[in-house]
Amino acid sequence: MHELPVEAYTSQEWLDMEMKYIFSKTWQFAGFVEDVAEPGDYISVQAGLNNIFIVKGRDHRLRAFHNMCRHRGTQLLRAVGKAKKAISCPYHDWTYDLEGKLISIPKREEEFPQLKGELHKCGLNLHEASVDIFKGMLFVHPDKDAPSIMEFFGEVEPYLGPHIVEDLVEYSENDNEPFYSREIKANWKIVVENYIDHYHLAHLHEGTLNMYDHARAEFGWAGPHYWFYEPLVPDYAKDVKNAAPYPLIDSVPEDKIGAYVPWLFPNIGITEGESSWNSFHVIPLAPDRTLVNIRTKVMNVSEREFTRQYTKSSMHKLWSHYGNKGKYEGDPETDPMASGDFMAEDVYACEQQQKSLYSPKFQVGAQAQRGEYAISKFQSVIKEWIEKYKDQ
Repeated sequence: MHELPVEAYTSQEWLDMEMKYIFSKTWQFAGFVEDVAEPGDYISVQAGLNNIFIVKGRDHRLRAFHNMCRHRGTQLLRAVGKAKKAISCPYHDWTYDLEGKLISIPKREEEFPQLKGELHKCGLNLHEASVDIFKGMLFVHPDKDAPSIMEFFGEVEPYLGPHIVEDLVEYSENDNEPFYSREIKANWKIVVENYIDHYHLAHLHEGTLNMYDHARAEFGWAGPHYWFYEPLVPDYAKDVKNAAPYPLIDSVPEDKIGAYVPWLFPNIGITEGESSWNSFHVIPLAPDRTLVNIRTKVMNVSEREFTRQYTKSSMHKLWSHYGNKGKYEGDPETDPMASGDFMAEDVYACEQQQKSLYSPKFQVGAQAQRGEYAISKFQSVIKEWIEKYKDQ
């Protein structure tokens, strides 16, 4: 009934294998194209065992490098930054240009007599990685000669939503928190399995996601990636222009409106809806801890128009029936199952499952043939990927 042993969700040994054989061998989400807009702008991301940064060069070309100085391996750049003219190691001031070439070493002749001539020819330039763009998102791969990103995501691309991500703008309800970030006390695979579990949508989220027609959901696998779509329920669809919380995304035709919720292997989900588009980035921290970062994009409209739609939606009669009702009655401030927040419900469920894994009584019972088949498939992909590279 279950493709993976309990240890796959609780042991450091399993997480180490996943870092080495999955996260270090796949394209990893780094951010959006606008995060690195001008020459000298950069972002860094952990890709399995490798910390990698993307920088825009003076020629406006994006390049990716392993984030370590060639002298002693010190990290060169921290998370994100703007307008760098060069990349200098904070430890000994070895300096590289935006194309990754070594251009300066303090006291070179005195301290490093072996490094004579042109520095960029001495074989100590930065190690190159790969960077590419998919649906407005930046991805990195630790290998310099990685397979193209379309070779990796090409099979699932036709099943994604028609949203033109590059035309949307990032949105946050809190200016001090540019995106949602939450640490979950559960293994990263439990978070993924919750994301792709169709069976729980009509049950755990009966009061928070009932504006979508779960009975008419379509889903499947394309290579190692999962795709998912379900339409709006008729009442919501009939007046979605007034009921949607944000202005409708105009790149989505009326007959294509619904929830597109694919999972791009191994750790990036996308929720593409009628009025918002979200990246759902799952980052393993420990065998029983996972960081989830969610970034939201909406239509590029005036603040007045945005506020008008939000106000109109909040007063719409449909919301007395659809959404925002907790699973149980209770204090929404302290009980996630009474919060009326589907993310709080999911976090609670994931953390309870993680706790149960340590019980000697834990076992998986009968699984829903349709609603939970994606979980078994995902677990099989994890096994296949580890075995593929472990034998090399």
